[in-house]
Amino acid sequence: MMEITTKGIDEFVVKVLSEVGRSLVIDTTKNKLVDTKKDRNDLVTNFDKSTEQFVVSMIKEAYPEATIVSEEGFGDDVQSMDGLVFFVDPIDGTMNFVKRGDDFASMIGVYLDGKPFIGGIIDVMRNKIFHGGPNYGIFCDNEKINLPENKALIDGLIDISAPMALNNYLNTQEVVKNSSGLRVYGSAGIIFEHLLLGKEVMYMSYLAPWDLAAGRVLCEGAGLRVTSVDDTPVNMLKSQVVIAGTQNVVSEVLKTVKNCD
Repeated sequence: MMEITTKGIDEFVVKVLSEVGRSLVIDTTKNKLVDTKKDRNDLVTNFDKSTEQFVVSMIKEAYPEATIVSEEGFGDDVQSMDGLVFFVDPIDGTMNFVKRGDDFASMIGVYLDGKPFIGGIIDVMRNKIFHGGPNYGIFCDNEKINLPENKALIDGLIDISAPMALNNYLNTQEVVKNSSGLRVYGSAGIIFEHLLLGKEVMYMSYLAPWDLAAGRVLCEGAGLRVTSVDDTPVNMLKSQVVIAGTQNVVSEVLKTVKNCD
């Protein structure tokens, strides 16, 4: 059993994601067994499952006392955030993985007694790992990143899930009009990367715990704000609409979505 330290877990997450990234680059060239989950656009492949099994086995070996929340069901039935909790998203952006072979990520978020601890996201095809956490620093590979500027909505690009924007859910079309423009990437991990680099200023979507966990750790560690759409603390054990972005943008967007009636 490995000791629970910030540096130790950060290095562990980077090591696991490095191995996952190498495998997934090869997997993009292979025939994929594709199935659906909730609907025809909610895909899962044999590589989602095999990748998750690998990550879960690595966590169990290194941190047997930890519990694991994972997308494809190879983790645990986690009912509490007490202790060390890992969140695993083996392939974030499976549709992109299947249809494009690009713009997908793998993510691991680690929480200790309910608090964000360490997060890791690998942009697989660009071979870039974003990792770190609060009070530790946020890194791209071995280089500490500059904290993103606290821009206003009018000055930045935003990302809102396509169904939300198309249906004007929670007044999202007004949010788009007040921004520099809308972008849609189909992978939370890729969007969190853009937020960390200051390429975009806000992300709003309905996210499952594994979609959010790593990105929340990294965003909050970089001085960004992550909150539920009703401006209450996010519940890491349920799916919910989440807004992540600069402090200025999130404050502005919360006012807009609250006026949706």
